[in-house]
Amino acid sequence: MIERHLMKLRARDDLTDEEEQAIRSAVADVKEVSADQVYVRAGDPLTAATLLLDGIMCRAKDLRNGERQISELNVAGDFVDVHGFTLKQLDHNLITLTDCRVASVPHARLREITEAFPHLARLYWFGTNLDAAIHREWELSLGRRTAYARIAHLFCELRARLELVGLADGDGYDLAVTQGDIAECMGLTPVHVNRMLKQLREEGLVEFRDRRVAILDWEGLARAGEFDPSYLYLGRRPRED
Repeated sequence: MIERHLMKLRARDDLTDEEEQAIRSAVADVKEVSADQVYVRAGDPLTAATLLLDGIMCRAKDLRNGERQISELNVAGDFVDVHGFTLKQLDHNLITLTDCRVASVPHARLREITEAFPHLARLYWFGTNLDAAIHREWELSLGRRTAYARIAHLFCELRARLELVGLADGDGYDLAVTQGDIAECMGLTPVHVNRMLKQLREEGLVEFRDRRVAILDWEGLARAGEFDPSYLYLGRRPRED
């Protein structure tokens, strides 16, 4: 049920059998959520964290005129709001972009885990720091990268993150979002996104069609987006007990 989450953790660190069992036993329930739903609304009190099992969710904030800015995409295996454990509410919405399957982990059980397993507490603290690193990289894209480079970088990032949980390979990955969703990630209009996707395809770098990102030239795509995966901290880290 939570295999992709465990894959994500094990890709960077070791887990003991006891730690794995503690994570599994922390899940209270699992539910299906349809696409385009506000799953957690900004300001609502939180008593549980959300673990994304399947699908794509996002963090987003809206202006009064209805315009939306997505600040991160969440993929299978992500704890999408573990920072709510300490904040007790969010300053942004959590939205399902596709049909999703999510698990609920009560804050009381997270507290038990952090007290009984300091190593897991550090792993989940690392996860919140990783979210912050992703936000900083997206801020750089929004502020300084061209529209062309923003989209190329996004496709590179998603390949790296999805590959970590077995959902991408050298040829590409499924991505059931719309060009409008990409526009809200990148601070662009859907028309501009369409134009940049056409350019990337014509240059033989990547093709986004039928809910799939087909990577035609990985090295070229990475150059186009100036993609340096160091902010994703993908390497194995020595375990600290």
